[in-house]
Amino acid sequence: MARHVIVGAGPVGSAVAHLLMDRGDEVTVVTRSGSGLDGTQRVQADAGDVAAMTRVADGAVAVYNCVNPPYTDWSVKWPPIAAALLAAAESSGAVLATTGNLYVYGEVSGPMTEDTPMAATGVKGRVRAQMWRDALAAHSAGRVRAFEVRGSDYLGGNSLLSMIIAPAYRKGRTAYVPAALDVPHTWTDVRDVARVLVTGVDDERAWGRVWHVPSGEPRTMRELATVAAAQLDARPRLRSIPYAVVWGAGLTSPMMRELRETQHQFRRPFVLDSSAAQETFGLRPHAFEDAVALDLAAGERPA
Repeated sequence: MARHVIVGAGPVGSAVAHLLMDRGDEVTVVTRSGSGLDGTQRVQADAGDVAAMTRVADGAVAVYNCVNPPYTDWSVKWPPIAAALLAAAESSGAVLATTGNLYVYGEVSGPMTEDTPMAATGVKGRVRAQMWRDALAAHSAGRVRAFEVRGSDYLGGNSLLSMIIAPAYRKGRTAYVPAALDVPHTWTDVRDVARVLVTGVDDERAWGRVWHVPSGEPRTMRELATVAAAQLDARPRLRSIPYAVVWGAGLTSPMMRELRETQHQFRRPFVLDSSAAQETFGLRPHAFEDAVALDLAAGERPA
C-alpha cells in the first residue's frame, strides 16, 4: 500500500484524500491545525518548515501541494512553503504534484493553453509563476519529479458561489458579485483537480510540465447563478459590483485590495483550454450541474 502525503485539507486536498483512500492507499494529511478527513493520518506542522516536511515525506511516493495560504499573505507565505515542499520531495524521492492556478498568465485575449506565456504583472501571479519555474528547474536538473495542474475558479467549496451567491439566495436576498454577469468564464470542479493530480503522480507523461484541469464549456456568472437558484428553489437575483467600487473598497479593506489584481478574470472572457489533459489521460470534466450541486453542499457543511 503506497503512502501519499497531502499538504492542505481544503476542498482540493480533501478531494485528493478521498480518491486515494477509495483505492486503498495510505494517506497522510498535513495542516497547521492538524485537521483532516477521518481515515487519514493527520499531522500538525508548518508547511514552510523544511525539517518538518522532510520528516513527513520520508517514505512517501508523492507529496501533493494543496496549500491555500491567506489571500493577503501570498508574497510572504508561499516562497517558504514552496521551498520546503520542493526540499521534501527531493529528499524523499516523492513525486511533487502541485495545485496551481491561472493567475500566472495575467490578462489574456483568448483561451488559455499550457503554452500561454506566464506574463502576470501582479504580485500573486508572479509568486506562483516563480514557484513553477523553481520546480521545473529542479525537475530538469534531475533533482525531483514534479508537475503542476492549473484550474480556473473552483466549484466545490471556497468559491464565489458558496461564499457569496448561495448564502444570499438561501436568505431570499440579492447576491452582489465583483464580476461582470454575462461574459464567458470557465469553472473547474475540485474533484477534477484531484483526478489530474492523482493521475499525474502515477503517469510519468505528466512529469516536468503543466496540465490544465479538464473543465467544461465556459458559463457566465448569470448562468452559474441561475443553475444554483434552481437547485436551491430560489429566485436568481444577481447584481454586479462595479470595478470602481471594488477598487475604492480596497482603500480600507485588505481583502478587497487583493481582488484588484484578478478583476480582469471576472470582467472579461476568461476561458481555459483543457484539451491536452483530456486527450492524454482520457479524463472528462464533471457535468456543470453536478459541480454546482457539490459546491452548494460544501457551503452547507459547518466550517
